[in-house]
This record gives sequence, C-alpha cells and structure tokens, in this order.
Amino acid sequence: MDDIVKQAMAKWPNVPDCYGWLGLDARGNWYMRDDRAQAVGPFAGGNAAAKGSLLRHDKLIDFIQRNYAADAQGRWFFQNGPQRVFVELEATPWIWRIQPDLSVQAHTGQPAQVQQCVLDEQGRVYLLTDLGFGLVHTQDVALAADAVQAGLWSVEEMAAQQMPVRFSYVMSPQALSK
Repeated sequence: MDDIVKQAMAKWPNVPDCYGWLGLDARGNWYMRDDRAQAVGPFAGGNAAAKGSLLRHDKLIDFIQRNYAADAQGRWFFQNGPQRVFVELEATPWIWRIQPDLSVQAHTGQPAQVQQCVLDEQGRVYLLTDLGFGLVHTQDVALAADAVQAGLWSVEEMAAQQMPVRFSYVMSPQALSK
C-alpha cells in the first residue's frame, strides 16, 4: 500500500466506505460506475450499460492496483486515501495472465505461483495461487492447457457458483452491505 494512503488513513480514520462505484471485469479491466450505471443493474449482471465507464488513465489504474486488497469478509477494495472503495467483481478478484514460459502474472502485474487449477461447467479456467483465486484471461486459456498437458498443473472441476464460498471472496460487496 502506498505511504501516502497509509498517512491519509491515519489522519482521517473515520471516512465512510464506498460501495458500487468501482468494478473489475473478467478481463482485468477497471470500470467507474456512476449513479446511472448502478441504476441499470448489477455489475456482473450481463448488461454492458451497468458496467459504467472503462478506466483508461494508466497512472490511476496503477494507483488502484497498488492499493487493492481484501478484508476479513472476502470483500475486495481499493484503499483510496482514507476511504475504502469496495469493488464489484464480474468473475473473481484476480485475473491471471499466463506468460509464454507458463509463469503467471496477476492483472495488477504481480507474479504468482500456481497451487491449483480449477475448471468450471462452462470450461472456464481458474487458478488458486499464492496471491489468491482468480480467472485465467480468455486470451491465455491455450497456455493454461499447455501447462496442464506438461503436467505442471492438475485440474479439479467445480461449479462456478461454489467458488466464492470455497475461495472466500464476495462478488458484490454493495449487495452484501444492504
């Protein structure tokens, strides 16, 4: 976490949390969700208008990703100075990119060590790593198959609806807060 964020938290310890305004999609993209986007429906509901506006400012994205964490309830958030901005997830809290050498990197750029590979009923590939649980980016599924075929990862099958409980993450902190 950035030092400036830690200083702001110490200076203003009682800033209320923010819900519904930030989303992470299944490809590792961040979205800002204004009132209009939130009124359309849930972030993960399949309606493109509910996603909001794609963030494109590299320094803002880097700041969010450096200050991205989870609380004890499995709610993922961005610590924006003294305020926690809870993240609506389209799929999982981490989106994994697999490199040509079969190493794994999070959407935040952090390297990760694979502990388990999971396949859901729709054929989507997930990884449990030392950082946590996440979905493999759609462009990297062939590389995941290479890792399985090379014997680097063994595959477990699991229904997608079971994953948030099994791997302790909350898809919609906003819905949980109501």
